Amino acid sequence: MDIEFVRSRFIKHFDGKTGNIYFSPGRINLIGEHTDYNGGFVFPGAVDKGIMAEVRPNGTDTVMCYSIDLKDRVEFKVADPEGPRATWARFIYGMVQEFKGLGVDVKGFNIAFAGDVPLGAGMSSSAAMESCFGCALNDLFADNKISKWDIALAGQATEHKYIGVNCGIMDQFASVFGQKGKLMRLDCRSREFEYFPFNPQGYKLVLVNSKVKHELAGSPYNDRRKSCENVVVALSKHFTNKKFETLRDANWEELEVIKGNVSAEDYQRAHFVLGEKDRVLAVCDALIAGDYETVGKKMYETHQGLSKEYEVSCEELDFLNEVAKDNGVTGSRIMGGGFGGCTINLVKDEIYDKFITDAMQRFEAKYGHAPEVYPVIISDGSHKVC
Repeated sequence: MDIEFVRSRFIKHFDGKTGNIYFSPGRINLIGEHTDYNGGFVFPGAVDKGIMAEVRPNGTDTVMCYSIDLKDRVEFKVADPEGPRATWARFIYGMVQEFKGLGVDVKGFNIAFAGDVPLGAGMSSSAAMESCFGCALNDLFADNKISKWDIALAGQATEHKYIGVNCGIMDQFASVFGQKGKLMRLDCRSREFEYFPFNPQGYKLVLVNSKVKHELAGSPYNDRRKSCENVVVALSKHFTNKKFETLRDANWEELEVIKGNVSAEDYQRAHFVLGEKDRVLAVCDALIAGDYETVGKKMYETHQGLSKEYEVSCEELDFLNEVAKDNGVTGSRIMGGGFGGCTINLVKDEIYDKFITDAMQRFEAKYGHAPEVYPVIISDGSHKVC
């Protein structure tokens, strides 16, 4: 992000005085999909694209907001019980209310912000916004600084209460806790986490966005959650001496025992989830050993499972995955909930240009539009820039 550009917009749209500048990143998830609501592990990292904001207390009870990208200005009172209508401004309003609920004496301030997180790419621009605003509020108004977890949870609560999106915690967690050159294995049940080295010398990490978005909300997503819940019920009925909260608690032998008690579809979904749990742990071991070939192999296995077992891929994403294989890309898979969006690819430097050219040309020839390409570097989480 261009600090001077954000500062120039802040000066222009407010009183000519400068404030503090804060940055929070978007994120990728290397592996671990549809594991969050099954009590499993995810494996995100912060990236070098995100949201940058300049913020300055203004000595009033009014928050004055300017979205540089949208060229839109909104104001609201800190104590406003309803808040602004504009969705983008509700992210700021929500964080203000959540910080007040944590005992932070938030006063009025001026804020201008911009982002370079690609929208619709599954990199969580909304979590980057929340985390950026939270980092600023904590720095400017909290006498006793609140914890990183409180900032992340305030972001999640903002989504739930003020935006109407019932998200998990991974996106906010990654944006707040990210560290350069490290991925994080987050236990979605306990919220315990551990950093793992990610320094793929000789490789690049790149997202290829199909720009296709099929419907995920509603029935397709809920059907898959229900399949997992059905298997947990069947396990609980059969193994009465063991507690099964989610599929996290099941092993392969137990799943095979109750295979005949569930539908073929429900078994297939559960089979993916157990496999994904194992793959996340295998990737952790591989990263410690610096074995990026195994990391790539597990990424391909995840794509196969998401496509054929969990059935959340689509023709366009499967095509991009095949192009990656054809070009000898080390690892490639769907990133995110599925039914559209991006593949995430681990690509050796020497084949990177050829792969990108081939992917863009072949995809456009088949589907009539070129995909978008976003190289990413694993970077630090939310922080004050200056």
